[in-house]
Amino acid sequence: MSEQQSPIHVYRGGYLESVHEVDVAVVNSDGEVLFSYGDPNRPTFARSSMKPFQAVPTVETGAAENFSFDAADIALFCSSHNGEPIHRSRVLSLLQKVGEGEKSLQCGTHIPRDIESYKKLIRDDKDLTPVYSNCSGKHTGMLATCAYLNEDTSTYRELDHPHQQRILNVISTICDFNKEAIGIGVDGCGVPVHQLPLKKIAKGFACLSQPGRMIDQTYSESLRTIRNSMMEYPEMVAGTNRFDTDLMNAFDGGIVAKAGAEGVQCIGLVDSGLGIAIKVEDGNGRAASVAAMRVLEELKIGDEETKSKLKLYTEPTVKNMAGNTVGKITAEFQLQNKEYAN
Repeated sequence: MSEQQSPIHVYRGGYLESVHEVDVAVVNSDGEVLFSYGDPNRPTFARSSMKPFQAVPTVETGAAENFSFDAADIALFCSSHNGEPIHRSRVLSLLQKVGEGEKSLQCGTHIPRDIESYKKLIRDDKDLTPVYSNCSGKHTGMLATCAYLNEDTSTYRELDHPHQQRILNVISTICDFNKEAIGIGVDGCGVPVHQLPLKKIAKGFACLSQPGRMIDQTYSESLRTIRNSMMEYPEMVAGTNRFDTDLMNAFDGGIVAKAGAEGVQCIGLVDSGLGIAIKVEDGNGRAASVAAMRVLEELKIGDEETKSKLKLYTEPTVKNMAGNTVGKITAEFQLQNKEYAN
């Protein structure tokens, strides 16, 4: 594919080295595709971008109120966190409040993004545990809801468990997509993961950005609580030096954002009520934030001061092992208007 046809370019020493294809859908609260790039109908596993919707039952059932969860707790339920001390300590505290232990978490584990925490484990001759998983917050919210409703907590991640069925109903309603048509897979952390057309995922984020505009108001108050929690505590949603955290901090109540694995990035614009969903075709996450910044630029979102805070994501540098800048990543595409988007 020629340089001119490729939306994301990776340069090394001034020469084009790699390209990434992306699909973009920008929709309003009615689900109308206003702008797009690539295929807005692309069937997409939204991966962790679905976490705000997976957290809805925790608020909707009364579990959050019962356990006196605060806004930072709810933000953590939506997180793909770094595994920093602030994330781990809160997860452990919440599990204790619910009456469960870390062994109840079925998310598995992995090396955390917070390398200092991992190094400390090695120095202390300790093993990785589930609390270090970037999905431990989500799983804690699921456990809390099941415990509150006196449901089996040992099978909470199974598709036929009442809690996973609640989540499926929530996603179907908010994203306005037939429940039976939602593709189901297994996410990296073991729970069901949902495949929908990209524009339907964007519709969900339009609803998250302005729940009051939803035709079906069933979950509007829960979505408002979740949106506000994420924007108030963006460091709980991701962590230090993460796009979601930095984006929400920079726009200070104007944007709600959640990334997903395999190059997914979703954004809700609070003032306009628009939802944005982005999928990098080859699954490389390095292109997702660059594409997102391009979409915001195309939509004329943010003043110069706000955009200056996000320069690291607009045109990231490529560095070598010594930390020297040897290239850059750029976005080279324009959104199509709704005449071509549907």
